[in-house]
Amino acid sequence: MSLMTTRPWKHPKTGIYYLRRAVPADLLALIGKREEKISLGTKDPVRAKSLHARALLELDERWTNLRAGPKLLSEREAHEMVEPLYAWWIDQHRDEPSQQAFWRIDLGENLWPRRLSGWSLQSNLAATLIKEAADPLVGARRDMEEWCTDQADAVLKQRGIVVDQSNRRKLARAIAAVMQRASLAVRAAAQGESLDVGQQPIARSTLPSSAMAVQPYGTAPIMLPPAKLSTLVEAWWREAERTGKSVSTREAYAHAFRLLTAFLGHDDAHRVTKQDIVRFKDHRLASRKRNGELVSATTVKNSDLAALKAVFGWAHDNGRVAENPAVGVTVAKAAKVKLREREFTAEEARTLLRAALHLTPGKELPQTYAAKRWIPWVLAFTGARVGEIAQMRRQDLRREAVAGYPDGVWMLRITPEAGTVKTKQARDVPLHPQLVELGFPAFVQTVRAERLFIVPDAAGGVAGPLQGVKNRLSEFARQYVSDPGVSPNHSWRHRFRTVATEAGVASNVIDALCGWSARSVGERYGSVSLKARADAIARLPQITL
Repeated sequence: MSLMTTRPWKHPKTGIYYLRRAVPADLLALIGKREEKISLGTKDPVRAKSLHARALLELDERWTNLRAGPKLLSEREAHEMVEPLYAWWIDQHRDEPSQQAFWRIDLGENLWPRRLSGWSLQSNLAATLIKEAADPLVGARRDMEEWCTDQADAVLKQRGIVVDQSNRRKLARAIAAVMQRASLAVRAAAQGESLDVGQQPIARSTLPSSAMAVQPYGTAPIMLPPAKLSTLVEAWWREAERTGKSVSTREAYAHAFRLLTAFLGHDDAHRVTKQDIVRFKDHRLASRKRNGELVSATTVKNSDLAALKAVFGWAHDNGRVAENPAVGVTVAKAAKVKLREREFTAEEARTLLRAALHLTPGKELPQTYAAKRWIPWVLAFTGARVGEIAQMRRQDLRREAVAGYPDGVWMLRITPEAGTVKTKQARDVPLHPQLVELGFPAFVQTVRAERLFIVPDAAGGVAGPLQGVKNRLSEFARQYVSDPGVSPNHSWRHRFRTVATEAGVASNVIDALCGWSARSVGERYGSVSLKARADAIARLPQITL
């Protein structure tokens, strides 16, 4: 007997309960994995316990079917297996029946049409096939046939039933028949008729949460409506946004899914397999960035694969896909060879700041020129992240009264109100006197638009334009500091800590200026005053070019 969990297993991150059971040795080759892990679709421990017991029974039935080998299905058995789809489909469109546009009733009665005897022997067969290929109705009908066949495969896989091609087609036809009946009922409902199952009206509270009545515990539906990769990301974002996820995360995840779609050549989430994700990973590791360098293993692991795992995991937990194909796919971590420190050297910093200071406007946008002219200097004296400065607004700079500074102090406000801030917490960073002397406050006061360095898109969004400016800054810096051992933008942040430490600035003050989290419980108490911040910035030495 296989090992199994005697109680539901609670996912440590999502809090959703699962059934976990080791696959018996005699079924490993058929199932292709060592463990069955099935979402119970609930965070309620009491409900999870009863669902777990039912799920175990169904899993045992599936394994019994697999051990029994190929099975012959009667038409009655095929229709009984998929009958729960009728109630599920109606419930999907109960509130807005006129919006049902997936199943085409005009084509549903004529799927898998029979060919006339001798059809393949006709003299103009090639011309007939070409004509069919160009007929949009034929294409739509074949898409419906393919969908029914995919659902038949899902039903068979879920129940562990092995059939030949003839019985597979029989089950697919049964799915088409129940979809046609349900869609006709939905169309009638759009005309004001009541929706019912048999003679009994459907009660929402008694409907299964998925297409198959054998899965009322909320696992992913066997009969899954079409799902595009792009729509999965947007659906995930609608929930993730409320949990505090940043817009930059949304953009990064959407980018990863665009890359996956382009690689696969289709946008069908249900067709994505683990093998597809592995091939995509290998493809990304062999890809090159705009500058000709290979995409790093860190980017593939922490950006591409992280996005796929998060969104597919959410889609699986919410019954939108049958499984998470990205689970278990990773990139081996190799120790990096460190040949130098990560901050700019004094000479590299001077070279880059000299280039920024003497930069003349070109054909680029005024905002891009301003970013290259000012942002390297601001980063050098604030230790901020490049995105925090690139998204800066005119109102984020103000003069503040501070004890000991008769003329006040120019204060830069880094805030989530302007865009993405990693910690999601606003902070104030005083301007260094050298930045004031160079004319940064005067520049800010001359800008008429709200944003200093980016032009929002037509919808008012800043994520895309922000990434573009960050890329241009990286390219600009690489013209003067080409050593791959340093980051063209982030190395300013490393250098700031080194310079501030050498100037005698306390570690907790450096953390407050840069937006780093406290390293101990004790450091979370109290705050760093504006005076302490201003004093710290004033201690930093001027940069001589």
